[in-house]
Amino acid sequence: MRSTTPLILFTAAVLAAGTLTACGSGSGSDRNTVRVAFMKDTNNAVRVRDDYVALVARQFEKANPGKKVRLIPIQAAENDYYTKIQEMMRSPKTAPDLVYEDTFLVNSDITAGLLRPLDPYLAKWAAWRQFEPSAKAAAKGQDGRTYGVPDGTDTRGLWFNKTIFQKAGLPADWHPRTWDDVLTAARTVKQRVPGVIPLNVFTGKGAGEAAVMQGFEMLLYGTGQNQLYDPGTRKWVTGTQGFKDSLGFLDTVYKEKLGPDVSDALSPNIQTNVAAELLPDQKLAIDLDGSWLGQQWQRTGGGKPWPAWSTTLGQAPFPTQHGAPPGRVSLAGGWTWSIPQRAQQPDLAWKLIETFQSRSNALEWCVRGAQIAVRKDVAADPRYLKSPGIGFFTDLVSISQYRPALPEYPRVAAAIGEATESVTAGDASPDKAAGQYDAAVRSLVGGRVVAKP
Repeated sequence: MRSTTPLILFTAAVLAAGTLTACGSGSGSDRNTVRVAFMKDTNNAVRVRDDYVALVARQFEKANPGKKVRLIPIQAAENDYYTKIQEMMRSPKTAPDLVYEDTFLVNSDITAGLLRPLDPYLAKWAAWRQFEPSAKAAAKGQDGRTYGVPDGTDTRGLWFNKTIFQKAGLPADWHPRTWDDVLTAARTVKQRVPGVIPLNVFTGKGAGEAAVMQGFEMLLYGTGQNQLYDPGTRKWVTGTQGFKDSLGFLDTVYKEKLGPDVSDALSPNIQTNVAAELLPDQKLAIDLDGSWLGQQWQRTGGGKPWPAWSTTLGQAPFPTQHGAPPGRVSLAGGWTWSIPQRAQQPDLAWKLIETFQSRSNALEWCVRGAQIAVRKDVAADPRYLKSPGIGFFTDLVSISQYRPALPEYPRVAAAIGEATESVTAGDASPDKAAGQYDAAVRSLVGGRVVAKP
């Protein structure tokens, strides 16, 4: 079951809630101040989101004289960030007016009564017509109402270092067809290029949803038994061979020492280490990761400026297990700007959402943040189309699958994280960990499961 992190752990994780301007220090009851909670990267050198949010806040204050934006950057690992904002949203005294939400949490936060529907605002907002239907659906509750405005989406695939591949005798146009092809390349790197980590696949509880979504689920959704939830029976799926095989892939990676050291792989800092150190320092050959990585290496705001990344790194789709159609796998996700149910200034928060999602600002964020556009006008903009790697990752949208948009999903995801950690750490075999997951899910969802061996 998902463990509860004591609140004391967040004391060090949350940055002081500064104000954008000296006179913007009003509390939540100040009708001229809008408070904005968002996730700050755990790498202090990365300011891509910080700088963008501050840019939009300055625009908002200039366009709305007398109104102030109070920024609340929260620096924490993903799971800790999720828990922190949920705690904040439970009280009118601490609830921000605007919060940055991972789409996978939207339905659970709706069920908990933490978010308010935005439909009255959206009905009067002409720009909403520019948003792709799939993006709109990402923030829609089971009640049919919309609880957030997405600022982009993302896909996942393989990043590989062409220089390391050349040393290993592997092709620069690498295109693995099966899981075995990925493992073979990793074994080749291990043999021929010592001192380099052959392959990173996120795993365990420390990386949070990164391990579940761009690690385990990228495997599961390519097995042919890729359901976590069966919409036909409205039950969660247990007992599949695909689940065991996915854990088996992770077992192989870490038993054969093809990945990072286990202690590093299970660290909450693994995402930052991969993006800010292992890839730019050319110590990692293959990384199963997201479309947004390029934001880390920009000259301005990136944590590790790396001008050569776009030519040093190649991208390849992650293959299905045995090469079965469509032959490649991706999951899509993203984040939204949402207004908490207990926000003190919801109308002012909505005006700030409109500022975030003006055409020019949406374009700015997609370019700065290496995001896949969800607005049609942004997706057609020449500046967006010139962003390195954007064509490859945008092409994966058409085959991307989505996590179950259900209130129980975060708890189920936590159980997946437990299963991957036990296998990676060598505490359980894939079969045993899968059985433990099945038992946990059965308990979490009140027995609403269907076995599909």
